[in-house]
Amino acid sequence: MNLLVIGINHNSAPISVRERVAFVPEQMHQALKDAVGNTGVSELAILSTCNRTELYGIAEDGDVAATSMLDWLSEYHHIDRAELSACIYDHRRDVALKHMMEVAAGLDSMVLGEPQILGQMKSAYAVAVDAGTANGVLHRTFAHVFSVAKRVRTDTAVGENPVSVAYAAVNLTQHVFSSLSSCTALLIGAGETIELVARHLHDKGIKRLIIANRTLERARELAHKFGAEAVMLSDIPQSLISADIVVASTASQLPILGKGAVEGALKKRKHRPMVMVDIAVPRDIEPQVAELADVYLYTVDDLREIVEENKRARQSEALKAGDIITLALAEWESQLRALDAVGTVRDYRAKAEQLRDTELDRALRNLARGDDAEQVLEQLARGLTNKLIHSPTTQIKEAGAKGRTDLIHWARELFQLKDSDS
Repeated sequence: MNLLVIGINHNSAPISVRERVAFVPEQMHQALKDAVGNTGVSELAILSTCNRTELYGIAEDGDVAATSMLDWLSEYHHIDRAELSACIYDHRRDVALKHMMEVAAGLDSMVLGEPQILGQMKSAYAVAVDAGTANGVLHRTFAHVFSVAKRVRTDTAVGENPVSVAYAAVNLTQHVFSSLSSCTALLIGAGETIELVARHLHDKGIKRLIIANRTLERARELAHKFGAEAVMLSDIPQSLISADIVVASTASQLPILGKGAVEGALKKRKHRPMVMVDIAVPRDIEPQVAELADVYLYTVDDLREIVEENKRARQSEALKAGDIITLALAEWESQLRALDAVGTVRDYRAKAEQLRDTELDRALRNLARGDDAEQVLEQLARGLTNKLIHSPTTQIKEAGAKGRTDLIHWARELFQLKDSDS
């Protein structure tokens, strides 16, 4: 049986293509069953995220199945096959397994080491199990992949250092405040970066979140997602008084926060420390704010330096993760060989038992007919021995005739025979 992966991701296809081959959850059960019925795969799971759509299949003929899966994907999403084919990657057997391991471990992600992909892959597998399209070989494959991903997470730090500006900003605040559960954060702006900052702060248990924006409606829309408060930019001076953390990211061409406003807030705060992170370019916070004794001000350049350093650290850890995956591939190949051996032993035993039953039936008939018991037993032993050794003997003679001395040596080892010259 062949393991194969066909898919597209952020490296192989633009978002204009990726979004057209994405599967919504409501489609997944029927899509899996439809694909299994029309592509030549016996088992299938589909992973669909914003950055990738991948089909993991088991098939007798990998070439035929891969072609059929591409045809099916093109027809299912009504995309020109040539356009889709230009973006598709196609992996087989151990290369496919290696790819699955790298995806699960976050080594193939846009953000190296990101942890969400493992949960998404586990969900994809669970859906396939529920749809009845993942069992047997694919079940064992996913179990091994998840085990390797867990090992990578445990034995390396590939996902530990923040590599996004938003996460780095939140991480910096924890250098001053060990716990955010008693802190108030004021976020200035309502764009994508501020939303990411809000999400990270919310996940870390921030006590209170205030979002200030030029448009109150947009601030309220974002605040609703995180149970935050929404205010106008004009309300910032009042909000600063309770803000332990300030993160600013707007498109303003002039600073929004000046030294005087921050100094006034500090006095009312009785000089409790504030962490301020200015992600905007041009800057939202006047550089002179850094002169205030109780303010820790960081700019986007500080964050970028942290992000780049952390990227290098993750890449170093990714090399360790690669070694773990290489070892895991060897382990998997060993397991497959063991499974092949078990199947061979099972088949050989079944054949031997069939021969035994045939000879035993003959012996019982002879005894029932009144034949001499000693002769019947001798005939049983002779007949069973001849039938058991007939096939191996024929094959060994044929190997000798063809000069296959390697097979003869293997036969001597298999049957534990002494060397002919000893």
